[in-house]
Amino acid sequence: MKTKQLLTMAIAAMLLASCSGKGDKNAQKQEELPIVKIQAVYDEEVKQTAEYTATVEAFKTNNISSNNGARIKRLLVDVGSFVRAGQSVVILDDTNVDQQRIAIDQQNISLANVKRDLERAKELLKIGGGTQQAVDQLQAQYDAQARAIDASRRSLQNMRENTVLTSPVSGVVTQRNYNNGDLPAGLPILVIEQQQPLKVIVNVNESDFPKVHRGMGVEVRLDTYGDEVFPGQVYLIHPAIDPSTRTFQVEVTIPNANNRVHSGMFARVLFNYGTKRNVVVPDRAIQKQTGSGVRYVYVYNNGTVEFREVQLGQRMENRYEVLGGLNGGTQVVVEGQSRLSNGARVQVAK
Repeated sequence: MKTKQLLTMAIAAMLLASCSGKGDKNAQKQEELPIVKIQAVYDEEVKQTAEYTATVEAFKTNNISSNNGARIKRLLVDVGSFVRAGQSVVILDDTNVDQQRIAIDQQNISLANVKRDLERAKELLKIGGGTQQAVDQLQAQYDAQARAIDASRRSLQNMRENTVLTSPVSGVVTQRNYNNGDLPAGLPILVIEQQQPLKVIVNVNESDFPKVHRGMGVEVRLDTYGDEVFPGQVYLIHPAIDPSTRTFQVEVTIPNANNRVHSGMFARVLFNYGTKRNVVVPDRAIQKQTGSGVRYVYVYNNGTVEFREVQLGQRMENRYEVLGGLNGGTQVVVEGQSRLSNGARVQVAK
């Protein structure tokens, strides 16, 4: 009897151990599911902006040169000088002017002699002592010399204008390539830049072509002045698209009344195209596929997760605008993605 009781107790113990082991395994299996945190995405009015980098340029650049081959007699301005439109900036040697004036005087004397001969020939023709052919020849000679004098006078005027060189714009002298006494050759004597206003030439994405229009306001920031905003305005839109970069050029003007901005400065130009209602997702949910530029999230649904590729727009602090791939109200994983794969079962953290 005792043997039977001992055998029964042993079997009962074995059954209890067996049941306890199954329970532990089930609990362990439950605990091994990846634990994730999820969050619902939502729609939001998102500012549609685009920022481009560029370099500040002069609104106009004028190269001050002369074509009469004269030496520089005196430079009236230097690099950094502010000049007004019409202001004299360079005086050249006027020897060529004097020589041209003397040449015109000689031409006038010759023309007067031809004129006397022509009048004499006409008188002789009237009394039968000359020929029409002689009159015609002298008339042709007179007309040719008169035209030559007109050309010389125009040349003299051009020389005079090129003896005292003036600035066609108001601006600042940014280059001086010669000194007093030099004979200019190749390079301009001075370079004058109009810096009120200045301009920025921006290469804008082809997709934004319908959104940009002349006169629209933009925000310009210069690294020199941190986050300070300089108001700009679209001045000119180039209609041709560059097939290699898929961009088009936009010229933006910047007021520069205080001369704080200078050509060559690095600029960031922000275009604002209004707002659009799009899905917004936490940046913690966005994953990048190794070896590619694909961005994706894990979508949670009834205890499992699904791989979902998304198209991102702009980043806004700690979240991204999503242009495609998600709808508002969808639940996405924001923590615990490292152990996930498409279709994996998960536990949601309490």
